[in-house]
Amino acid sequence: MPSPVVQKALPVIALDGADLPAVAAAIRDACTGPGFFYLSGHGVAPGVIAAAVEAARRFFHLPAEVKVLTRANLLHRGWHAAGGAVMEGATKPDLKEFYSMGLDLPADHAAVLAGEKLRGPNQWPEQVPELRPAMEAYYAAMMVLGARLLRAVAAGLDLAPDFFVPHYRLPLQRTQAIFYPPQPPDDAEGFGVAPHTDFGCITLLWQDDTGGLEVRDRSSGAWVSAPPLPGTLVVNVGDLLGRWSNDRSASTPHRVVNRSGHERMSIATFHDPDFSAVIDPRALGAIEPRYEPTTAGAHILGRFAQAFAYRKGA
Repeated sequence: MPSPVVQKALPVIALDGADLPAVAAAIRDACTGPGFFYLSGHGVAPGVIAAAVEAARRFFHLPAEVKVLTRANLLHRGWHAAGGAVMEGATKPDLKEFYSMGLDLPADHAAVLAGEKLRGPNQWPEQVPELRPAMEAYYAAMMVLGARLLRAVAAGLDLAPDFFVPHYRLPLQRTQAIFYPPQPPDDAEGFGVAPHTDFGCITLLWQDDTGGLEVRDRSSGAWVSAPPLPGTLVVNVGDLLGRWSNDRSASTPHRVVNRSGHERMSIATFHDPDFSAVIDPRALGAIEPRYEPTTAGAHILGRFAQAFAYRKGA
């Protein structure tokens, strides 16, 4: 049974109207503390968010036999049906479905021709033609915001603000609209998303007003509610940034339990580096690195293989 949830406010950090050192210090404290924070002043237009949410909602309300026409491929693009994701350590699949997109690259792009995994075009449903422009606009806004945010993350790690720029020439950024049906009232052990840490570098999350996101408190182990705050996004550290920073910024377990009695929607963007970006704690000043060097692509593919049914045997 999901354990009790306590009330403990996560920090709110304003990105606009503050100087970089002040923002960097606040983000450093959040990333070394709860691992989560709310971001205000993010500059993403409300209309961009609303259009993406409405188009995604129309898609999720289509019959399954229509949605399956764009079922997820090995690029991780398209519709991921309910039951296809099992978080590490979970005993049951997540109670969610989602639609995933990434950087749209044509077949003749150098990265595709070189055989990089997860590279290529998105796929879109003909039945909801507005989904493509709405999600592409949202994706582009998150790309800009992610770059701005990483300048502050870098400064908070005592790095040059542009440290991450060379590692984000062709980012493996993924944006996914996520639909959570109401959990059955007699299901005391199910999760919209079971407790997990995110795979990548940083996550930018929009959530509707339903609630249900819960973050594990580092000191007590209790689950802390992270309800939606108007005008903000939720930001959290992923495993890749934890590894890169030698755990100075560490990822935090979190989960979603939809107890509302009605559907819930969110849009998560995983702002991750280039496929071939080398993730080495020594590059961030680690004298005694806890992790061997890897690449962003190898790390993310490894986590996908663990979590998603469509990749089994791929």
